Amino acid sequence: MTTSVAVSLQEWQTLGPESGSGPLSGLSLSSHPEARRFAAELSESKRLEVLELSQGIELRSFAHVGRIQLGPVTVTVHPKLRGAPLHRLLRYAYGLRDLSLFSTLQYGTAEHAFQEVLIEQLAAEVAELISRGLHREYERTTAALQSPRGKLDFTAYLRNAGVARAELPCVHHPRLTDTLLNTTVLAGLFFAATLAEDIELRSRLRRHAELFEYAGTRPILDRTLLQSARRHLDRRTTAYAPILTLLELLWESAGLSLDQSSEELRLPGALFDMNRFFQRLISRFLHENLSGYEVKDEFRLQNVFDYEPDDNPLGRRAPTLRPDFVIQAEQKTVAVLDAKYRDLWELPLPRDMLYQLSLYAMSFRDCREATIVYPTLSSNAEEQRIRINDPLFGEGRAHVAVRPVNLHRLDQLIRDPDDVALNRQRAEFARLLATS
Repeated sequence: MTTSVAVSLQEWQTLGPESGSGPLSGLSLSSHPEARRFAAELSESKRLEVLELSQGIELRSFAHVGRIQLGPVTVTVHPKLRGAPLHRLLRYAYGLRDLSLFSTLQYGTAEHAFQEVLIEQLAAEVAELISRGLHREYERTTAALQSPRGKLDFTAYLRNAGVARAELPCVHHPRLTDTLLNTTVLAGLFFAATLAEDIELRSRLRRHAELFEYAGTRPILDRTLLQSARRHLDRRTTAYAPILTLLELLWESAGLSLDQSSEELRLPGALFDMNRFFQRLISRFLHENLSGYEVKDEFRLQNVFDYEPDDNPLGRRAPTLRPDFVIQAEQKTVAVLDAKYRDLWELPLPRDMLYQLSLYAMSFRDCREATIVYPTLSSNAEEQRIRINDPLFGEGRAHVAVRPVNLHRLDQLIRDPDDVALNRQRAEFARLLATS
């Protein structure tokens, strides 16, 4: 009989089977073909590496956090930064309101997975939306009414003029809550309830769902519904934007892509991409605080690679380089930044990151330097610089900078957006982050 085990690790950590002991020792997925398929998908996508060894199972986490079930093993990957700082940075990065109704201590403990934080915020956002009132839209309705309202439907009236009735055909426009946005929120509540492990949280989601009107079968959240709801946002429905953002995060964390070209695979759990979170966090901070410069996100570098026209028999497109941020001033590039969610003060710099940034550094005439910005909790972390030399003459041709972003310091800076003293500190921190 296979024993069920639960293991916890942090991001960028390896946990293997110890000889004769340890929770992963002696475990195998051989009798769980579906779990083995999910393990292969997780390893290939670099969300979680799962290796079956002769002594047991070895796990290696990357930049994804959350909880997932693989046959007999429940794997929880925790972020290093927990509690209130992580929640504030998360809300800031994605433009969520400060509606935290739960204890940050409770959801910083080992028994809760990171998706609980997102679902708790979703529940708080929906509760706030319900308290303000759901968005309603006028819908043209034709009906025979004993108490007429709207206007008389003369065509229907003449069609049945010879029949005596105690009602009149009317055309009216009632304001209904059964709209696309409300249907999406309702479907999202049901979807989030399947991911939530906390019983009280699941119950709260279902209580919220009972306050929505819907006809027929229960709505199902899918890619098309999310994309349609996003397109229907306008100035009247801005309160729905953070809810849709959270639903998109939960959708992708469950392994379901919003990209139509990608194959959808529903994972047995949820793993949140901290890389995307960190890039979003840096993007908002730079856009709001780096005055005098233009920040361009995912800037496309033109013509770095190009197939020779006569030597491209398959007609393939050349790969495109897209640095996370290009900083420009007076139409000149002054900095090229790439956000990497890996503490490069504690962990070594992978070669693929160095190669990628070296290409960025060599691709600009105005700026012969590219910078990796990475998160750290260490107050001792300092910038490192790597020189790219001419292989024959040893002359320096460009540089790659490895620049730390102290998350505790960033958390302090964003706490009070109206503080004048903090405004000056935020501007200075953004300048040092982008151009030092």
